[in-house]
Amino acid sequence: MRVLVMTAVAAEADSVAAGLSAALVDSVDPAHRVVVLAGGVGPAAAAASTATALAASPYDLVISAGIGGGFQPQAPVGSLVVADALVAADLGAETADGFLPVVELGFGRTTHRPPAAFAARAAEALGALHAPVLTVSTVTGTAARAAELSSRHPGAGAEAMEGFGVAEAAALQGVPVLEIRAISNAVGPRDRPAWRVGEALTSLKGAFRALGPLLEESP
Repeated sequence: MRVLVMTAVAAEADSVAAGLSAALVDSVDPAHRVVVLAGGVGPAAAAASTATALAASPYDLVISAGIGGGFQPQAPVGSLVVADALVAADLGAETADGFLPVVELGFGRTTHRPPAAFAARAAEALGALHAPVLTVSTVTGTAARAAELSSRHPGAGAEAMEGFGVAEAAALQGVPVLEIRAISNAVGPRDRPAWRVGEALTSLKGAFRALGPLLEESP
């Protein structure tokens, strides 16, 4: 299986690559099965960099991976979340009656679904929560915002900034997508000293070590 893993920043890409065996990963040589790239922060950068990579070489699967915020209590700091849906949580319009997603405005889409069986197997292999991962352009920093997102997306596991952008690019090429998040902080009031980025990066490394056998399978 030829796999493209897209992260936001180099530290995430390094953790992913460190978790994979040398036989699987090489970010330069396209003959290797897994290519790991840092494509930038946010859905626009993620979509552009993913589209560029997919135009350059064919892949059987794209994975959006990195650290993220976890909705409490289902996704505690240090845990892993594998998406059962990649959701654009703030793509739409504010109205007097509340938020309207873009699909209710009559155009676009807000959700991509990974291959159900493969995503479930990945979640089991990683010991991860299998739940929606929300893509936002502005990271949540208040309890009110966290409560609003939880109300609009019941059961959401994590919040990050790239998954939906990666999925949009993959969908245009007809390539399935997966999202994996290692939780570095709770979604809610911004408390930077409480973030555990190093621990989350270690969890991300472990996630890809566990995922390796699935990526070695034929597409």
